[in-house]
Amino acid sequence: RTVRRVGRAAAAGGRPPGKELRMNIDIPEGKDAIGYVWGEMVPGIGLAAAQFSLAVYEHSTLGLREFEAARLRVAQINGCMFCLDWRTERDGEKVEESFADAVTEWRTTEDFDDRTRLAAEYAERYTVDHHGLDNEFWARMAEHYTQAEIVELTMSIGSWLAFGRLNHVLGIDKVCVLPSTLAKQG
Repeated sequence: RTVRRVGRAAAAGGRPPGKELRMNIDIPEGKDAIGYVWGEMVPGIGLAAAQFSLAVYEHSTLGLREFEAARLRVAQINGCMFCLDWRTERDGEKVEESFADAVTEWRTTEDFDDRTRLAAEYAERYTVDHHGLDNEFWARMAEHYTQAEIVELTMSIGSWLAFGRLNHVLGIDKVCVLPSTLAKQG
């Protein structure tokens, strides 16, 4: 059986350069890395995780801009190459090409309304400092989002955090990139 080794250094815990952890997963030749890892290696968990991941996209009631602001902010923090390259499409529409740059600058960009800015802020705070979500933040969220929307956004962010980070840490995001990422690297 021919396998290809996937994996890459993943900085963790503030380690200095050169001290990154590496996780390698053997992917049989001809197999899609994400499909193999998620679907074949641990089917009892992976298939359920895949269903949850897909449900976030298929059943979201959030607007495309706030959905993508949160998703991209998590992707930026996770460093998942596949997630960074992905753009959610709804009814033939995607966010503009410059949207990812605006997400990076969510505090100061003039391209965001209050809901979109809050979605990016929530994604960042949830991902890097969930203990810091204070009453002032929740009051602002409640001004712009219903409780159901807050729960939906929270579940979506949790999905992206878990699964984007899983893909990145195991190194499968590097081999499962979209063609536009490959063009940028080449």
